Amino acid sequence: MKTGKRIALALAAAVFTSGLLAGCSGASGSANSAAPAGSAASDGGEQAAYTLKVAVGIPQSHKDIGAKFKEVVESRTNGQIQVNVFADNSLGADREVLEATQIGDIDITLSNVAPLAATYSDLYLFDAPFLFETREKAFEILDGEIGQEIAKGLESKNLKILSYPENGFRNMTANREIHTPADMSGLKIRVMENNIQLATWKALGANPTPMAFNEVFTALQQGTIDAQENPVELIYNNKLNEVQSYLIMTKHMYNPLVLAMNLEKFNSLPDEFQQIVLDAAREATEYERTTAPQYEQQALDAIAKDATTQIIELTPEETAQFQQAVQSVNDIVRNEMEHPELFDRTLELLQEE
Repeated sequence: MKTGKRIALALAAAVFTSGLLAGCSGASGSANSAAPAGSAASDGGEQAAYTLKVAVGIPQSHKDIGAKFKEVVESRTNGQIQVNVFADNSLGADREVLEATQIGDIDITLSNVAPLAATYSDLYLFDAPFLFETREKAFEILDGEIGQEIAKGLESKNLKILSYPENGFRNMTANREIHTPADMSGLKIRVMENNIQLATWKALGANPTPMAFNEVFTALQQGTIDAQENPVELIYNNKLNEVQSYLIMTKHMYNPLVLAMNLEKFNSLPDEFQQIVLDAAREATEYERTTAPQYEQQALDAIAKDATTQIIELTPEETAQFQQAVQSVNDIVRNEMEHPELFDRTLELLQEE
């Protein structure tokens, strides 16, 4: 890369970093001490023509994506693309790996959409509370025209969105029993730092408190905060249920992931290999979308068996009270997005079904 172009990307990364939010992945690690999750040797011991450095997180469903992507790419390129998968946030948490992917130090990353939203505001669409009733409805939006328009827009940030895997519905844990918004009064809940999430929990009567994810367990244990919200698999993997009395299945937000590749690295591949990478991302996402709900159910079963945390399933009437309480947040979503018409189109598509 020419020096001038490298400097420009470095400056862009500085702007990108300042706008990024703290994601909901676990603590970051050192890239120097990281080890790939699997062997990357090409078939027959031949030297690969290209190498892809891929960063994924802690949940098993995230590792499934990395493993499947590696398998498909290396097989269909006959080892001419070597894929090194770094799991367990060993290259950093969402914020760090997204920045590294943007400047090309990492080739591909799997990340929550939240850290990207401050830089690419149309992704605030997925912070809208109670937008999707089912995974399948979310998939239709993500895999359809709206998801593709958002992906195209992210190319201005030097990122190529390969696919949208799933992180699952977000639910809350608390130190008190919750059935309606009235039960939320004064509840100090940890949230990611963005205006939509802050407005959502304020509308529900809680006291939202932005906090780095790696501080959440201790804060819950010490009573600094009363509650938090995340997908079930992440809650269980990080043992947050062990310091909370209740898991309330609010399903207040569907949380997609992005499998994002450095755009220049993608464009540097021959056309044939570009298509293989896209196909591998699609197949890995389809596979993960089947395994993620299974891991979620396994986590729920384990939490129920442990009996430390009571699982509360809201009735349709109780859920309706939560939905009604956050209606005003839709206007904030529109105001945050660069193209609010995407939000309105999403609502129209969901109402047609």
